[in-house]
Amino acid sequence: MNKTELVNAIAEKANLTKVDAKNALDACLASIAEALEKDDKVALLGFGTFAVAEKGARTGINPRTKETINIPARKVIKFKPGAELANKIN
Repeated sequence: MNKTELVNAIAEKANLTKVDAKNALDACLASIAEALEKDDKVALLGFGTFAVAEKGARTGINPRTKETINIPARKVIKFKPGAELANKIN
Protein backbone atom coordinates (compact mmCIF):
# COMPACT_ATOMS: atom_id res chain seq x y z
CA MET A 1 0.00 0.00 0.00
CA ASN A 2 1.39 3.40 -0.95
CA LYS A 3 0.49 6.81 0.49
CA THR A 4 -2.31 7.46 -2.00
CA GLU A 5 -3.94 4.12 -1.25
CA LEU A 6 -3.61 4.81 2.48
CA VAL A 7 -5.23 8.23 2.09
CA ASN A 8 -8.10 6.61 0.16
CA ALA A 9 -8.56 3.97 2.88
CA ILE A 10 -8.55 6.60 5.65
CA ALA A 11 -11.05 8.73 3.75
CA GLU A 12 -13.40 5.78 3.29
CA LYS A 13 -13.19 4.44 6.85
CA ALA A 14 -13.44 7.84 8.56
CA ASN A 15 -16.02 9.39 6.20
CA LEU A 16 -13.63 12.18 5.22
CA THR A 17 -12.81 13.76 1.92
CA LYS A 18 -9.55 12.66 0.37
CA VAL A 19 -8.11 16.14 0.99
CA ASP A 20 -9.04 15.99 4.69
CA ALA A 21 -7.67 12.45 4.98
CA LYS A 22 -4.39 13.50 3.33
CA ASN A 23 -4.10 16.50 5.69
CA ALA A 24 -4.77 14.26 8.70
CA LEU A 25 -2.19 11.70 7.58
CA ASP A 26 0.41 14.40 6.86
CA ALA A 27 -0.20 15.97 10.30
CA CYS A 28 0.11 12.57 11.99
CA LEU A 29 3.37 11.72 10.22
CA ALA A 30 4.80 15.19 10.89
CA SER A 31 3.95 14.89 14.58
CA ILE A 32 5.66 11.49 14.81
CA ALA A 33 8.74 12.85 13.02
CA GLU A 34 8.92 15.89 15.33
CA ALA A 35 8.71 13.68 18.42
CA LEU A 36 11.47 11.40 17.11
CA GLU A 37 13.66 14.42 16.32
CA LYS A 38 13.42 15.31 20.03
CA ASP A 39 14.38 11.71 20.96
CA ASP A 40 10.86 11.10 22.32
CA LYS A 41 9.20 7.72 22.04
CA VAL A 42 5.83 7.51 20.23
CA ALA A 43 3.66 4.73 21.65
CA LEU A 44 0.38 3.94 19.88
CA LEU A 45 -1.53 1.41 21.98
CA GLY A 46 -2.59 -1.59 19.97
CA PHE A 47 -0.32 -0.61 17.08
CA GLY A 48 3.26 -0.23 18.21
CA THR A 49 6.07 2.03 19.37
CA PHE A 50 8.46 4.22 17.40
CA ALA A 51 11.75 5.05 19.14
CA VAL A 52 15.19 6.44 18.37
CA ALA A 53 18.18 4.20 19.14
CA GLU A 54 21.90 4.88 19.06
CA LYS A 55 24.11 2.64 16.96
CA GLY A 56 27.71 2.76 18.08
CA ALA A 57 30.69 3.28 15.84
CA ARG A 58 32.09 0.11 14.36
CA THR A 59 34.57 -1.24 11.87
CA GLY A 60 33.31 -2.61 8.59
CA ILE A 61 34.76 -3.99 5.36
CA ASN A 62 34.27 -2.48 1.91
CA PRO A 63 33.07 -5.51 -0.11
CA ARG A 64 34.56 -4.19 -3.36
CA THR A 65 38.10 -3.46 -2.14
CA LYS A 66 38.15 -5.57 1.06
CA GLU A 67 39.46 -2.46 2.83
CA THR A 68 38.68 -1.91 6.49
CA ILE A 69 36.55 1.20 7.01
CA ASN A 70 35.25 2.99 10.09
CA ILE A 71 31.49 3.37 10.28
CA PRO A 72 30.57 6.34 12.50
CA ALA A 73 27.98 6.26 15.27
CA ARG A 74 24.48 7.25 14.22
CA LYS A 75 20.86 7.33 15.31
CA VAL A 76 18.29 4.97 13.81
CA ILE A 77 14.51 4.76 14.07
CA LYS A 78 13.13 1.51 15.40
CA PHE A 79 9.55 0.24 15.37
CA LYS A 80 8.28 -2.43 17.73
CA PRO A 81 4.81 -3.72 16.85
CA GLY A 82 2.25 -3.98 19.61
CA ALA A 83 0.70 -7.29 20.64
CA GLU A 84 -2.62 -6.58 18.85
CA LEU A 85 -0.90 -5.81 15.55
CA ALA A 86 1.39 -8.82 15.85
CA ASN A 87 -1.57 -11.09 16.55
CA LYS A 88 -3.48 -9.77 13.52
CA ILE A 89 -0.71 -10.73 11.10
CA ASN A 90 -0.02 -14.14 12.62
